[in-house]
Amino acid sequence: MARTSAKVGEQKRARKKYEFPIDRVSEKQPRGRPRKIQPSWVRGRADNYRWILDLFWQHVWPDLSKAETQQDVIQSFARPEVGSYALDLIRSADLILQVVRDPDFPKRKRQAQINFLADSIAAYGLVTPRSSRDICERERARIKRVHRILRYEFYIECSCGYIGHSRNHACPKCEATIPFSIDLPFETDLDS
Repeated sequence: MARTSAKVGEQKRARKKYEFPIDRVSEKQPRGRPRKIQPSWVRGRADNYRWILDLFWQHVWPDLSKAETQQDVIQSFARPEVGSYALDLIRSADLILQVVRDPDFPKRKRQAQINFLADSIAAYGLVTPRSSRDICERERARIKRVHRILRYEFYIECSCGYIGHSRNHACPKCEATIPFSIDLPFETDLDS
């Protein structure tokens, strides 16, 4: 009877692929400090706060501008005009007081004050108000440049005999430009 070597069994076991790697540290990890909060959430919440604060700012701001303590902030939001939004804003009273007392807080323009406060409290204090504003700014800039049309061209038939795609809204052969007019819809024939 033939005997098999013990090495053959070891080789078969060595070739077996394991589903769970032994060394989990070497798996790709994101670089830098881990996020405390998702940037899209902060920007979305800031946009909601901008809309909410715009509804009743004229009623809240006179008392809020004079607030010295957390209780003063709570009193400024405890008004019938604020309605059901008061509970959410009262929870953030200490953060709101910190933002309103910030030396960078806008002094005159109503919309600038609303935007500053909304962007500052959107992270619920998980990051500093300044970082919250930075997150909102970066996220809005990212959204603006995500998808946009970089270039659009037309299929043209030129008087010089060229038939094909235009280049920079002109004939690539003779450089005759495409006439754009507000009254001229794109579907009409230019010859008529």
